[in-house]
Amino acid sequence: MTQDLLITDIRPMGGAPSALLIRRGRIAGLGPEVEAPPGVPVEPGGGALLIPGLVEAHTHLDKSLLGMGWRPHQAGPRLIDKIDTERRLKREWGIDPRRQSARQVVQSIGHGTTHIRTHVDIDTELGLSGLEGVMATRDAYRDVIDIEIVAFPQSGLLARPGTLALLEAGLRLGADVVGGLDPCAIDRDPAGQLDAVFGLAQRFGRPVDIHLHEPGLLGAFSMELIFERTLALGMQGQVVISHAFCLGDADTAMVDGLLDQIAALDIGIMTTGSASRPVPPVAKLRARGIRVCSGSDGIRDTWGPYGDADMLERAMLLGLRNNFRRDDELEMALSVCTEGGAAVMRLPHYGLRVGDCADVVLVQAETLAEAVVAHPPRRLVVKRGQVVARDGVALPRAP
Repeated sequence: MTQDLLITDIRPMGGAPSALLIRRGRIAGLGPEVEAPPGVPVEPGGGALLIPGLVEAHTHLDKSLLGMGWRPHQAGPRLIDKIDTERRLKREWGIDPRRQSARQVVQSIGHGTTHIRTHVDIDTELGLSGLEGVMATRDAYRDVIDIEIVAFPQSGLLARPGTLALLEAGLRLGADVVGGLDPCAIDRDPAGQLDAVFGLAQRFGRPVDIHLHEPGLLGAFSMELIFERTLALGMQGQVVISHAFCLGDADTAMVDGLLDQIAALDIGIMTTGSASRPVPPVAKLRARGIRVCSGSDGIRDTWGPYGDADMLERAMLLGLRNNFRRDDELEMALSVCTEGGAAVMRLPHYGLRVGDCADVVLVQAETLAEAVVAHPPRRLVVKRGQVVARDGVALPRAP
């Protein structure tokens, strides 16, 4: 659904007072002289900042516990412990992927997110139930948010025979991206896993997004294998490495060598700004022209109790983790959560230019830096010209 709308008294990206004209869901005019044609509804902006829609470029919609009451966390310290605990609790607690994904989506809309990339678990125990649930949510809320789905082998791809066939079925069903996970640490067959992942990407013409938690030299080794396949298959610009903790290693010579190849192959990097692991240095990556995005990762799930789907707060967390203090650095953190996410997801017509999709957010703050630091409730959220949230509350309902 697209609509016409004029939003007055706004400051695009903190600039001069302006008005925004939306026609048929696209930006038709933005500036101080813009006025509403006859019959177009007018929405007062109250002097708020105007920014493009926030982009949640990495989350797990099928796993959230939102609305299920407080659950004491049981996850063990190792990655495999968290995976095994999650698989058990999904059954014991009745975590319905359709219901829970809808709850998180509605919360995201209230915070100003207009696009989501979600990884959805596919394995031999869950089958395609998670994917089917999230696809139902994608269909139910398609007028108010865009959702892109990664078919994700959370429990391992080769370690659980039958998962590869399920991933293929998921892509046929409607998943948009091929996922992978720690080729060495999880499957213990890095070449085999990556050949399977990139093989699916080639067959179905889909991009790739691989979780890479592996640290140091182990992570660098897996990255090199990803680079080889990206180059050999001509998939420059179609690959994302999520987390990429090895890029936060103290061995700067190793990291610089990896960054040279990432930039040359146009590989995107997703970082949540984790407080517990080494993380990619955002400013260093951006200075090399590398596409960098961010996301909430798991939100109040069996892995951890944190998160509320607010990508302005995520920008603040990125700033803290990267020691950003100046206004221009905080603006960089915001850019990672807006334009950065759009660049990684290759979103067409994203931004505040005439002709772009009218996916915009109003924030009551003096500057972009203050918006990041204070992350106040969003005054207004607009998706393709349709108002979808006011004062931090989404207008669509959650189950």
